[in-house]
Formats: sequence, C-alpha cells, structure tokens
Amino acid sequence: MKEYTLGKTGITVPQNAFGALPIQRVDLETAVHLLRKAYDGGMRFFDTARAYSDSEEKVGAAFDGMREKVYIASKTTAKTAEELRTHLSQTLKNLRTDYLDLYQLHCVPQCYRPGDGTDLYEALLEVKKEGKVRHIGITAHKIGIAEEIVQSGLYETLQFPFSYLATERDVALVKNCADAGMGFLAMKGLSGGLLTNAKACMAFMLQYPVLPIWGIQKETELDEWLSFFKETPALTDDMQHMIEEDRKALSGDFCRGCGYCMPCTVGITINQCARMSQMIRRAPSQDWLTEHWQTEMQKIEDCVDCGLCMTRCPYELRTPELLRKNLADYREILAGRVKV
Repeated sequence: MKEYTLGKTGITVPQNAFGALPIQRVDLETAVHLLRKAYDGGMRFFDTARAYSDSEEKVGAAFDGMREKVYIASKTTAKTAEELRTHLSQTLKNLRTDYLDLYQLHCVPQCYRPGDGTDLYEALLEVKKEGKVRHIGITAHKIGIAEEIVQSGLYETLQFPFSYLATERDVALVKNCADAGMGFLAMKGLSGGLLTNAKACMAFMLQYPVLPIWGIQKETELDEWLSFFKETPALTDDMQHMIEEDRKALSGDFCRGCGYCMPCTVGITINQCARMSQMIRRAPSQDWLTEHWQTEMQKIEDCVDCGLCMTRCPYELRTPELLRKNLADYREILAGRVKV
C-alpha cells in the first residue's frame, strides 16, 4: 500500500483511510471493534465530524490511551467564531483528546476568508495557535467553491467527492491541489454506494495524490479495504472497461445518498428514493421491491414542491423532479414493463 502526505501538513499515512460517518448507525461495541481492527490492519487516519451524531464519541472510545498512534480529523458546521469554539470544545471532549490533527470547516457554501465578516477563518487560526488544532482544512461538494478554495491558498487540506466517476474538471482539481501544496481527502469514493467494486475503486484512487476516506459500517466492508494492505490492486483492462460502462450508466445528475436534504417535510426518504433507479439495477432488485420500499416510494406522491430539499442539496439537484422520475421508473419495474 502506497503512502500519501497531506500537502504541507507532514501527515504521512497509508493511502487507505477510515471514514467514520457510518459508525453512527452501529452500537458502541461494534464501532470500537471496527475502529481498532482498522488500526490493527494498517489504517492510521480516521475522519469524523461533529455532525455525525455520536461518531466522535465512538472514535474517542476506540483510541483512548493510544492517541499519538493515530491521526484524527473532525469537522464543524459552525457559522460564527463563537459557534466554532463551542463545537471544538465538545469535539475534543468526545474524542478524549486535547488536540485534533486536522480540523475542517464542513460542507461549506463559500470559501471563508479573513475579513469576510464571519470570523471563521480567524477563529481557525486562533485555535491552531492555541495548539487545539494542528492543521486546518475545509470540505466542499460544489466544484466551483472547491476551485476557489484551492486558489485562495488559505487552507492546508481540501476534502471533496472523488471516485472513478470523476470528471476532467475533478481530476484537474486534484492536480491543482497538489501543485498548491494542499492535501486532498477524497470522500464519496463509492458515490454513495452506487459503486460496488471495491478493488476497482481502490485501484483508481491509487493513481492520484489523494487520501481516500472509505465510509465503513460493516466488518465485511472493512475486511475488503484491509485486504488491500496485503495485495494492493492495480487497474486492469477489465476494470477500466467496467469503469467506462459505469460512467455511461451514471452520467448526468444523480443522487449520491448523502442525506443532507433530510428530513423531508412530508416524510419522503429522499436519499434513497431519489436514486432508486440506480440502486435497483446495481444491487439485488428484490431488496428494493419489498412492501416497505413500495410504501416509501409511494410517499413521493405527497411531495408539495416546498423546495427545501433543493436548498440543502450540495450537488444542486432538482430533487422533486428526480423523485418523480424515479417513481415512474419504479412503477414500470413493478408492472413488469421494465426488466432489471
């Protein structure tokens, strides 16, 4: 497994990191087991966030007493300097530590700069000077904002969606980060679960100067990522062919299932229903044709076009329109007029 240094931070770790968002969905014992097994298997970088409910607490429990052996990154959705300090104080308590290796502004709507009126950037520099944070970074989902962040030269790292569905513009962003001496943390490496060939996803990532953050919830998933420490995959012709087919099938606007649009005002499970057409074709179809999911898809009829989901979507999708297209397709499948 190759190692990667996050820009000018000096943080050098295997190019295979643990994304701790999904562990909020499992109990403490399971989460601690997964995190420690990840460490024992070779992972050294662990990424969490204040917004991931109890993920920070679970990471803290797992690495209590061995803090110097791992790199821990977290994030804040703060909009003011005061809120940032409050978030950081809780984060440090949750993680049972007095410092973070990397603290990131989370899913930002703009490139926060000195003097912009929010004092967020100034607060980041202050907590870094105080030793509570060793390096500062930022995460974004919109390519234009990400490009502005790189050009600003203000942050040490950028976290951005990157997978083998990446566009030429996305690849250029990675190169520009490297040229600017910024570390690049690649999130959404499986595009929200739409990509299912872990070996191909890893082989693709290893071509670039990025640190992939794999979201891990199940031990079977972890075992697959850890297996790459023993046998690092290379991109084969068969993999490349599959990637090209996936790019054709998943071109255009599609939901990555991140869930930032939730909750829906009328109870629609947006982050699954808005991508049902892709999921039903990329997983055992019967899993998505159950009575439960038929009921969930029917809720799309209740959409009142309030538009709240669109204001929250980091990919700027026309979500109500996407939901209705998926419902129409779903009904065609149920009626047997479309085969999956």
